[in-house]
Amino acid sequence: MNPALGTVPPEPAGKLVTPADSGYEQVRSTYTTVGRPAVVALPESPGEVAAALLMARDRGLPLAVRSGGHGLSGSATNNGGLVIDLRRMNGIEVLDRGNRLVRVEAGARWAQVAQALSPHGLAVSSGDHGNVGVGGLATGGGVGWLVRHFGLTIDRVRAVEVVLTDGSHVRADADDEPDLLWVMRGAGAGAGVAVAFEFEAVELRDVGVAQLVASVDPQGRVLRRLDSVLKEAPRELTTSLMLSSQGPMTSAFITAVVATDSRAAIRRALEPLLAIGDVTLQQAVVAPYASLVPPYHLHANTGQMPSTTTNGLMTDITPDAARAIVGAVSGPTPALFQMRSLGGAVADVDPSATAWAHRRQRFLVIASSFPPYGREALAEAWRPVAEHTDGAYVNFESVPDKASFDRTYPGPVGARVTALWKRYDPEGLLRGGG
Repeated sequence: MNPALGTVPPEPAGKLVTPADSGYEQVRSTYTTVGRPAVVALPESPGEVAAALLMARDRGLPLAVRSGGHGLSGSATNNGGLVIDLRRMNGIEVLDRGNRLVRVEAGARWAQVAQALSPHGLAVSSGDHGNVGVGGLATGGGVGWLVRHFGLTIDRVRAVEVVLTDGSHVRADADDEPDLLWVMRGAGAGAGVAVAFEFEAVELRDVGVAQLVASVDPQGRVLRRLDSVLKEAPRELTTSLMLSSQGPMTSAFITAVVATDSRAAIRRALEPLLAIGDVTLQQAVVAPYASLVPPYHLHANTGQMPSTTTNGLMTDITPDAARAIVGAVSGPTPALFQMRSLGGAVADVDPSATAWAHRRQRFLVIASSFPPYGREALAEAWRPVAEHTDGAYVNFESVPDKASFDRTYPGPVGARVTALWKRYDPEGLLRGGG
């Protein structure tokens, strides 16, 4: 344990919201999941986080931790338990401009981070929506608009402050508590409650942003051509596409971000995308990075978008994989499929350096279903695609079972994650007692 922080003195658990309170509707749910917790704690300090953890343990309450944002997997709420909602711990500070070191509390959301860092000419590679909370993303992975150029969000974490379930407040970095730093970068949800991060930000102001629409043939050749383009593309280029089917026609809606303000470099990066098939360039602009995760994204999360989500990682889009993806999109179960590019800087990191071991995979494929279709329907649509995946991402999985754990943390990585979870949370409070 880092003696500079030590054990947190006893404090109240912060503001507590129960179903009888008027503010309960605004704090009980995530974006995708309506929860009915018995109590929601809104701490403002590490001591109040520690008190909330002890309350959950002493009362035998199921526990969920929320950093204030989307919570797409739905795991950041529960029924009948205690939710620790960190939204009031949202400070953002530039610690060292020369070394681009910034401190961000876990309850901040990425729109707030982008707005705070923009005047300094800095950015942190984050998710793709401004309402996503810092804590959940920065402990799970972080696949966003800058991922191929600057890596995952966890790759930029240099230290993390954690409240452990025994009430201790620990700062983990490469010299002090390196095992805790390792597990918090990719598998943090089972080890402790992250309350603040120190990130090495990047110099970035404006980026190129393009919106394209491509027709997708049944064989998925356009997806394979995109794969080929990205193999040769500059690292500044990151793409995200959504696939949608209307009758016999499937379309790919592509957002391409080029992490530079050089118009010549932006043009060179985008031109090959126009040759992947029947593509229409709808818009291309140079804009501040903060405009990709703008303040208008910030909204209350009240379960307004109920959904079930799963995902898988792919190294190459093979002919069979392309056909499987298009077949799932155009099949009988309406499902939203997304494909986000990886590679580039992600692959620079040693697979053993963090709990995210998937450094050679080059695509994240995400599938979501919406009512009246649920878990079973999504599983049926996903099954043909799953055969072509190798690995998964914890933040896009609505069913966190043993199988999804093994996909996310394969082999020795999973063994190390499990051992560290047991070391730092021996009672399994953060894992439902398991």
